[in-house]
Amino acid sequence: QVQLVESGGGLVQPGGSLRLSCAASGSTFSRYAMNWYRQAVEKERELVASISGFGSSATYADSVKGRFTISRDNARNTVYLQMNNLQPEDTAVYYCEAVSRYTSTTYWGQGTQVTVSS
Repeated sequence: QVQLVESGGGLVQPGGSLRLSCAASGSTFSRYAMNWYRQAVEKERELVASISGFGSSATYADSVKGRFTISRDNARNTVYLQMNNLQPEDTAVYYCEAVSRYTSTTYWGQGTQVTVSS
């Protein structure tokens, strides 16, 4: 079992930055690839960024490449999403997901709201 708690969301003006955190507990963190998703109102959940268990590889949705950076600190059991040059279309609830490298079992956090508005 893995428990995930996201934090760091909020209201930011266009062009601003936020850093989301997702703290994990309950299992060996490095056993899990980590994903950030987002879901805007009346839209499907979208995969934003992924990172491997030891952070050696990361991938991004085209919509956020060059603006968002995913990273992880396995000593702190935390994955981060640094979001720069935020735009109104980035407004969504952001969720982190843990995916077991061995069983493909997934766990989700409760989400954190990001609102980009002037």
